Parts: sequence; C-alpha cells; structure tokens
Amino acid sequence: MENQGRDRCAAQMRQIYDLLYQLGANAGNSSFFHTAYTIYLAMEDPECMILVTKWLYPATAKEYHTNWRAVERNIRSVIRAIWLNNPALLRKIAHNRLYSRPTPTKFVALLAGYLAAHEPDKTLQA
Repeated sequence: MENQGRDRCAAQMRQIYDLLYQLGANAGNSSFFHTAYTIYLAMEDPECMILVTKWLYPATAKEYHTNWRAVERNIRSVIRAIWLNNPALLRKIAHNRLYSRPTPTKFVALLAGYLAAHEPDKTLQA
C-alpha cells in the first residue's frame, strides 16, 4: 500500500515537472522545485489555497529548509520565466483569462486545478 502512495506521488511530480517544462521553466535552480512541490501540495489538498502564506508556503519551505518568503519569491521567478517564454500556453491553460502575469497564488491554483482535472500523459500544444 505504501508503494502505491509513493508511485502516485512520483507520477504527480513527473506530471508537474512536464507541465512546467512545457511552459518554459527549467530545473536550473531551486525555484523550479519549490514551485513544483507547492503545486503538488495544492493538488493533494486544495483547501490549503485558503492559507497560502500560513500553511502552503511554509510547508514547502520546511521541505526545502528555507523560509516561506523565499518560496514565494522563487515561484515569482518561475512565473516571470514562463511569462517570457510561453505566455500563450499559460493563457490556454487559464482559458485566455490572463491579461497580465499571474500572482503566485493564482498561478499555483491555476496549475494545480488544471493538473488535477487532466490525465497525467496528456500534453498541450501552444
């Protein structure tokens, strides 16, 4: 039973990594991994989006031995890179409702919701 949970977690993380890569993010620094883990947590417990700076970012910070402000800053860095590299795909995921770069909270909620609603092996084309 424990292996199934671990396999499910690994599959979800691969799904998150794949989407972030498609969007134009790269795994060159901790920003990528902080963002991916935060999205993973939001997928696992959507209610955590209510307490982003009180629970979600601190949970990620604890996992990576940093502070919640660094997590938020790193998510902003990933958003900035994605907005420069592939805003069309991000808009497609948001159903063209993005007129400017999203906030970290909106970005995490958007990707977590999208990934939760789609099959792991499904890919998008911009």
